[in-house]
Amino acid sequence: MRSVEIALGGVFTALALAIPLLFRGTLQFVIPEIGYSATLASHVPVMLSIVAGPSVAALVGFASTIGFLLTLGPVVAARAATHILFGVTAAFAVKRGVSYPKALFLIALPLHSIPEGLVVIPFGIPPWGGLINMVGGAIHHIIDSIISIIILRSALPLIKNLRLPGTSKT
Repeated sequence: MRSVEIALGGVFTALALAIPLLFRGTLQFVIPEIGYSATLASHVPVMLSIVAGPSVAALVGFASTIGFLLTLGPVVAARAATHILFGVTAAFAVKRGVSYPKALFLIALPLHSIPEGLVVIPFGIPPWGGLINMVGGAIHHIIDSIISIIILRSALPLIKNLRLPGTSKT
C-alpha cells in the first residue's frame, strides 16, 4: 500500500467514525422500530475511499460500522457493515477501469441497498421494515453519491498527481 493510500485511509476512517458520533441526534433521521436511520453524508467517506483502493474502502467501511454500533446499536451497525461490501466491490471495479460514477450507481447502489433491507430481518424487523430500509437506503445512497462525485471532482486539481484509480474518469 502506498503512503498516499494510507494517509487517505486515515482521513476517511476518521470521518467515517466522526460523522455518526458528531451528527447523532442532529443531522439524523431515525425510525428505531424498523432499524432505519439516515445520517447526512454518512456514506461519503466510504464512497470517497473507493478511489484509494479496496483495502482502504474495507477499512473505512469497518470504521463506519463501528461508529454506528457506538451510536445507534447493532441493527444499524449491521446495515453499516454493507458499506464494506459495496466499497470494496466498487473499488475493485474502479481499479479495473469502471468510472467512479458508474461504480457508485451501477455496482455499489444495489450492493448497498438490497443487503441493508435484508440484514435487518434477522433482528426481528418485519419484511415491510426491510423494504423501507432498502428504499430509504437507496435514496440516501444516491444523495451521498452525488455529494461524493461533487467532492471528488472539486478535489481533482489537488489530487490529480496522486495516480488514484477512478480520478481520471469522474
